[in-house]
Amino acid sequence: MDIKVNALVLRATDYNENDKILTLLTAENGKISAGIKGVKKPNAKLRFAAQPFCFAEYVLAKRGEKYTVINCSECESFYDLRTDIDKFYAASAVVEAASALTFEGGECAEIFYDCIKTLTNMCLSDERALLLQFLIGALEKSGYAISLGDCRVCGKPLCREEKLRFDMDSGTFTCFDCGKGSGVSRVTYNVLRKLKNKSFEREFITPDGEMRALKLIKEYFYYKTENPVKSLSEYIKIKQ
Repeated sequence: MDIKVNALVLRATDYNENDKILTLLTAENGKISAGIKGVKKPNAKLRFAAQPFCFAEYVLAKRGEKYTVINCSECESFYDLRTDIDKFYAASAVVEAASALTFEGGECAEIFYDCIKTLTNMCLSDERALLLQFLIGALEKSGYAISLGDCRVCGKPLCREEKLRFDMDSGTFTCFDCGKGSGVSRVTYNVLRKLKNKSFEREFITPDGEMRALKLIKEYFYYKTENPVKSLSEYIKIKQ
């Protein structure tokens, strides 16, 4: 039985001399693992279908519980993301995070379409804020929302607080004296509020604020999923 799926390549793993195993993300069926034959050959017809970030309509042959790619029509290659090292690692972090938050056989339309939208926008503009927005949104859609309201203990507004705390268990911010979580700056808090279209204090939006926010999100992502998102760590390294 053959099936057609619109899918994004999350990962391509070498298999045998010229083959690969693809991890594909679909809106309706979550992740699908599919073999693709001969694509490591220089002139392979479907070589493009195993490239990073390829978004395409895949025709899959199903034999038992296994899928094999037998044809593919490309929708978008996201080529620009593969020629810029900053964008490459940011885009890799997007698909790696999406892979950690999705499952085989599970509907994940929101995360799927957010991936496509984020990769499209990364080709056209600065990738850092887009990466942050995707991670925050994907965590929220997976049940790990970050609360950006007032102190969850005393109710005090936090935008102008010098130092805050972030609780990994609840995903909430508190005054430094109220909470017991990791210490974070008001810069990080305000950057996150800005990205979520909430009110923020402009004087606390600094050039390094997005990097601070990314570091916090990386720690929170690992705490909740036990997935280190290695591409995100590499992105942070090259941007420091």
